Amino acid sequence: MENRIRNNTTNTYAVILVHILLWSMIVVAPYFFIDRERLFRWDLFIRSTPDTLGLLLVFYINYFLLIKQFLFKGRTREFIFYNLLLIVAAAVLMHFGNDLLRWISPEHMPRRGGRKFRPSPWLFVIRNLTTLVTMMGLSVALKMTFRWFEVESERKELEKAKSEAELQNMKNQISPHFLLNTLNNIYALVEFNPSKAQQAVLDLSKLLRHILYDNDKPLVPLHQEVDFIKNYVDLMRIRLSENVKLNTQLSVKTNSGTPIAPLIFISLIENAFKHGISGDKPSFIDISLSETPDGKIEFVSRNSYYPKSEADKSGSGIGLGLVKKRLEMAYPGRYQWDSEVTGDTYSTTLIINTKEN
Repeated sequence: MENRIRNNTTNTYAVILVHILLWSMIVVAPYFFIDRERLFRWDLFIRSTPDTLGLLLVFYINYFLLIKQFLFKGRTREFIFYNLLLIVAAAVLMHFGNDLLRWISPEHMPRRGGRKFRPSPWLFVIRNLTTLVTMMGLSVALKMTFRWFEVESERKELEKAKSEAELQNMKNQISPHFLLNTLNNIYALVEFNPSKAQQAVLDLSKLLRHILYDNDKPLVPLHQEVDFIKNYVDLMRIRLSENVKLNTQLSVKTNSGTPIAPLIFISLIENAFKHGISGDKPSFIDISLSETPDGKIEFVSRNSYYPKSEADKSGSGIGLGLVKKRLEMAYPGRYQWDSEVTGDTYSTTLIINTKEN
């Protein structure tokens, strides 16, 4: 909500600035170049007042009324009809306004006599009509441009809200399957290894605390995410048999404050545990995470490959598609993700540049 209000305020200032620049160029700027000896000609400025009023009427009646009421609603014929009436009225104002201004302030208006050649009045009528039609088109172009920016901004807000909802959904999906499997493993530990079961309960409480309270923001410190990964791996280690070799290498400073999207790596780790373990064959899982001084984070996971069937629901069911969407949202053009299967080994590498160019 705060971001939307801030964006609306910024857009309002931008619109005002564009209008000021536009009318400065149309009305004021030409008078600085007419007379080389004088910087600004007030007499010419006053003389053009009726023309300026006509342009303003056509531009802003279209901008604030006709475009919204008719053109944007698909009522094109009515839009054209009312514009014809408006342009004719503005042309009359521009034509007779000069006569009125000549009567009110004759010192600012040229005399009619003294010229051998006098242009036809129709020449001025055609000029005014052409100028007014151009102003109408300029009003439509500017209004539609600003509307496009508004629609695009709303679309991005909706996409962001959708992505945040999907992230929250992912957090909710992590708990059920994982919690059920972990509690079963802890229950089995209670009988033959009570101390290890106690440690598992402690690790589980830390993990759940992180899911519920610590990662409700778009970005979290990297060291916090690493602690989450450690607790998660320790809990998953409980159910591993002796034929599984698990190796983790988390080369990150204990106080690293590099901002990272929360739970961005957990689906990759879950995938390794789901497809990298066999009940009766030798298996391995290697997980590494490192950070470079320039803000790049590299995650690498290698595991033996025992793909599960579609009917197997042993994983969290989140899938890697959501990871792709979150990466596009949080790090567009700033990540590299590669996965491959070589023989009976699956590997995935994710490099994230946390610093914007």
